Amino acid sequence: MHRYFTDQRHEVLRHQVREFAEREVRPRVAEMEANRSVCHDLSRLIARQGWIGATVHRAYGGMGAGHVAKTLIIEELSRVSAAMGAMVQASQLGVAKIVHFGSEEQKKTWLPAIASGDCLPTIAVTEPQSGGHVLGMATTAVRDGDDYVLNGRKIYVGNSHVGDLHGVVARTGEGSKGLSAFLVESDRPGFRVGPQQPAMGLHGFSFGELFFDNCRIPAANLLGREGDGLSVAYSSSVLYGRPNLTAVSLGIHQAVLDETTAFCAGRQRYGKPLADLGNIKLKLGRIQSRLLLSRLSAYHAVHLLDQGLPCDAELMNAKLVNVESALESARDAMDIHAACGLFTDRPVERFLRDAHHIFAPAGTSDVQLLRLGELALGRAQGEWSSRLADLLRLEPSEWPEEAGTPADLPAPTGRAEDTTATVPGQRTGPVSERSWCVRPR
Repeated sequence: MHRYFTDQRHEVLRHQVREFAEREVRPRVAEMEANRSVCHDLSRLIARQGWIGATVHRAYGGMGAGHVAKTLIIEELSRVSAAMGAMVQASQLGVAKIVHFGSEEQKKTWLPAIASGDCLPTIAVTEPQSGGHVLGMATTAVRDGDDYVLNGRKIYVGNSHVGDLHGVVARTGEGSKGLSAFLVESDRPGFRVGPQQPAMGLHGFSFGELFFDNCRIPAANLLGREGDGLSVAYSSSVLYGRPNLTAVSLGIHQAVLDETTAFCAGRQRYGKPLADLGNIKLKLGRIQSRLLLSRLSAYHAVHLLDQGLPCDAELMNAKLVNVESALESARDAMDIHAACGLFTDRPVERFLRDAHHIFAPAGTSDVQLLRLGELALGRAQGEWSSRLADLLRLEPSEWPEEAGTPADLPAPTGRAEDTTATVPGQRTGPVSERSWCVRPR
């Protein structure tokens, strides 16, 4: 058993993602920072690696690798570029709604396309006037014969400008049972994406607005049943959103430590390396300690997900601990770099900016603390990890038989049956079933 709940197959995958990130992502970071615009080509290249399908069952062409594997994929990409780690986490968040609530037909149609990288999914819940108050949303979906007609607007949608399939929660009635979820293809008449607005950080990632103006979709695009919208939103946020954002924070945190220790080793003060000063060692020690605790909380939580065990509290705590710790360590790193950290020739200021973007999604730190407080008082409203345990548990049969090493990686396996991609406006055709230890393409 390897450290932090990983085995040899996880470490092979980690090696692959890290090598890909260094080769393909790092050379493009400076351009993404300079342009502050959506990086379409790199998003597609990453999707083609098959990593968006980390938790998609192999029967649908996915990796079948589970949540620990998903976490390390996001972590390793975020260590190089939090923007691209955020792109992957948002797409994998978009997977959740189909895995948890999709019909068999919807799964056969969309999951193979997502796993192959032909389709990037999103989930769209937040609105300008309601924010995190999901029940306050105003976007409507009205049944009209064999269709639904959507009207409204969503904001802060991860992958808004690269997404092919948007999971939209809209109001179909009154109260908490009056929300429903729908799959909306990006080429539907009446659908449009708002202009990308430059933000403080995560340059290269898109999180913008979606508009629905009499957007007509087939009734078959309903996820689950009418009234399941709140469940779709909450389960996706708790079981995928929190651990995914935790993984982005973890990758940023590791990058903070790597960059700061290298800076301290190479910088001279008083005739010796900066790292030899006692106060600097103390700050580095705090960063290292936070990182150790953060990684343990992150991987423990997703390990429980893979086991199908109750872990809502662990997921909340992991997001809380990782976000707050990454921010604290980034601030310590800025203190150590002093004036050097203020300039863009060093990445430490980028780490601090990017870390702030992970604070609000899937609940701010105060939200996590409130939920944990309710748990302590015995007032928790039930656990999504328990309700959907059968869909979260990583079955032994999903794991590929072959085991590789970083020097001898297994090639992709043969085709899966009945996994034809049918993405409007995208390349279609049979999707290869992958080992989840595959060579980056």
